[in-house]
Amino acid sequence: MFAIGEASRRSGVSVETIRYYEREGIVPRPSLSANGRRVYSDIEIGRLRFIKRCRELGFGIPDATALLEFSEGADGNCDEVHEVGTTHLASVRRKISELKRLEAALDELVANCRLGSTSCPLLEELKSEEFQAP
Repeated sequence: MFAIGEASRRSGVSVETIRYYEREGIVPRPSLSANGRRVYSDIEIGRLRFIKRCRELGFGIPDATALLEFSEGADGNCDEVHEVGTTHLASVRRKISELKRLEAALDELVANCRLGSTSCPLLEELKSEEFQAP
Protein backbone atom coordinates (compact mmCIF):
# COMPACT_ATOMS: atom_id res chain seq x y z
CA MET A 1 0.00 0.00 0.00
CA PHE A 2 1.27 3.41 -0.97
CA ALA A 3 0.68 7.02 0.05
CA ILE A 4 -0.75 9.41 -2.54
CA GLY A 5 2.68 10.87 -3.38
CA GLU A 6 4.06 7.43 -4.21
CA ALA A 7 0.88 6.54 -6.13
CA SER A 8 1.43 9.72 -8.13
CA ARG A 9 5.05 8.81 -8.86
CA ARG A 10 4.22 5.24 -9.84
CA SER A 11 1.23 6.14 -12.04
CA GLY A 12 2.57 9.36 -13.55
CA VAL A 13 -0.61 11.17 -12.48
CA SER A 14 -0.24 14.32 -10.38
CA VAL A 15 -1.55 14.34 -6.82
CA GLU A 16 -4.08 17.03 -7.69
CA THR A 17 -5.33 15.01 -10.68
CA ILE A 18 -5.66 11.92 -8.50
CA ARG A 19 -7.78 13.90 -6.04
CA TYR A 20 -9.87 15.28 -8.91
CA TYR A 21 -10.44 11.80 -10.34
CA GLU A 22 -11.58 10.61 -6.92
CA ARG A 23 -13.89 13.58 -6.33
CA GLU A 24 -15.51 13.12 -9.74
CA GLY A 25 -15.89 9.36 -9.35
CA ILE A 26 -13.57 8.62 -12.26
CA VAL A 27 -11.67 6.20 -10.03
CA PRO A 28 -12.93 4.84 -6.72
CA ARG A 29 -11.69 6.45 -3.54
CA PRO A 30 -8.93 4.36 -1.98
CA SER A 31 -9.06 2.93 1.48
CA LEU A 32 -7.75 4.92 4.42
CA SER A 33 -4.90 3.95 6.69
CA ALA A 34 -5.23 3.92 10.47
CA ASN A 35 -4.10 7.55 10.55
CA GLY A 36 -6.79 8.57 8.03
CA ARG A 37 -4.55 8.97 4.99
CA ARG A 38 -5.34 7.59 1.56
CA VAL A 39 -3.47 4.41 0.71
CA TYR A 40 -3.26 3.00 -2.80
CA SER A 41 -2.83 -0.57 -3.90
CA ASP A 42 -1.11 -1.69 -7.10
CA ILE A 43 -4.59 -2.18 -8.61
CA GLU A 44 -5.58 1.42 -7.85
CA ILE A 45 -2.28 2.71 -9.24
CA GLY A 46 -2.91 0.60 -12.36
CA ARG A 47 -6.32 2.27 -12.78
CA LEU A 48 -4.71 5.70 -12.58
CA ARG A 49 -2.09 4.68 -15.13
CA PHE A 50 -4.81 3.30 -17.45
CA ILE A 51 -6.81 6.55 -17.33
CA LYS A 52 -3.62 8.57 -17.91
CA ARG A 53 -2.73 6.51 -20.98
CA CYS A 54 -6.24 6.88 -22.38
CA ARG A 55 -6.01 10.65 -21.87
CA GLU A 56 -2.62 10.71 -23.63
CA LEU A 57 -4.30 9.01 -26.59
CA GLY A 58 -6.89 11.77 -26.63
CA PHE A 59 -9.84 9.93 -25.11
CA GLY A 60 -12.19 12.07 -23.06
CA ILE A 61 -12.83 11.24 -19.43
CA PRO A 62 -16.17 9.47 -20.07
CA ASP A 63 -14.63 7.26 -22.75
CA ALA A 64 -11.53 6.56 -20.66
CA THR A 65 -13.75 5.60 -17.73
CA ALA A 66 -15.86 3.33 -19.93
CA LEU A 67 -12.74 1.64 -21.29
CA LEU A 68 -11.41 1.18 -17.75
CA GLU A 69 -14.66 -0.40 -16.63
CA PHE A 70 -14.68 -2.70 -19.64
CA SER A 71 -11.04 -3.68 -19.06
CA GLU A 72 -11.92 -4.69 -15.51
CA GLY A 73 -14.69 -6.98 -16.69
CA ALA A 74 -17.60 -4.75 -15.75
CA ASP A 75 -20.84 -5.18 -17.61
CA GLY A 76 -20.30 -4.20 -21.18
CA ASN A 77 -19.48 -5.74 -24.45
CA CYS A 78 -17.06 -5.39 -27.29
CA ASP A 79 -19.67 -3.43 -29.28
CA GLU A 80 -19.39 -0.61 -26.75
CA VAL A 81 -15.58 -0.56 -26.98
CA HIS A 82 -15.88 -0.70 -30.77
CA GLU A 83 -18.19 2.34 -30.71
CA VAL A 84 -15.83 4.31 -28.46
CA GLY A 85 -12.88 3.39 -30.68
CA THR A 86 -14.71 4.16 -33.92
CA THR A 87 -15.85 7.55 -32.67
CA HIS A 88 -12.36 8.44 -31.45
CA LEU A 89 -10.80 7.27 -34.72
CA ALA A 90 -13.11 9.57 -36.69
CA SER A 91 -12.11 12.46 -34.42
CA VAL A 92 -8.41 11.71 -34.92
CA ARG A 93 -8.87 11.59 -38.68
CA ARG A 94 -10.62 14.99 -38.62
CA LYS A 95 -7.74 16.44 -36.64
CA ILE A 96 -5.22 14.97 -39.09
CA SER A 97 -7.13 16.58 -41.96
CA GLU A 98 -7.13 19.94 -40.15
CA LEU A 99 -3.40 19.62 -39.48
CA LYS A 100 -2.72 18.87 -43.15
CA ARG A 101 -4.58 22.06 -44.10
CA LEU A 102 -2.56 23.97 -41.53
CA GLU A 103 0.63 22.46 -42.91
CA ALA A 104 -0.26 23.61 -46.42
CA ALA A 105 -1.02 27.13 -45.20
CA LEU A 106 2.29 27.30 -43.35
CA ASP A 107 4.15 25.93 -46.38
CA GLU A 108 2.64 28.78 -48.41
CA LEU A 109 3.62 31.33 -45.77
CA VAL A 110 7.22 30.12 -45.64
CA ALA A 111 7.48 29.91 -49.45
CA ASN A 112 6.17 33.46 -49.88
CA CYS A 113 8.62 34.76 -47.29
CA ARG A 114 11.51 32.86 -48.88
CA LEU A 115 10.69 34.52 -52.22
CA GLY A 116 10.67 37.93 -50.58
CA SER A 117 7.04 38.45 -51.50
CA THR A 118 5.52 41.49 -49.82
CA SER A 119 2.08 40.07 -50.43
CA CYS A 120 1.29 37.11 -48.25
CA PRO A 121 -2.17 35.57 -48.60
CA LEU A 122 -2.03 33.86 -45.21
CA LEU A 123 -1.11 37.05 -43.37
CA GLU A 124 -3.87 38.92 -45.19
CA GLU A 125 -6.35 36.19 -44.31
CA LEU A 126 -5.33 36.35 -40.64
CA LYS A 127 -6.30 40.04 -40.68
CA SER A 128 -9.67 39.41 -42.28
CA GLU A 129 -12.89 39.30 -40.30
CA GLU A 130 -13.96 36.11 -42.08
CA PHE A 131 -10.86 34.14 -41.09
CA GLN A 132 -11.40 30.54 -40.04
CA ALA A 133 -8.50 28.41 -38.91
CA PRO A 134 -7.68 25.57 -41.28
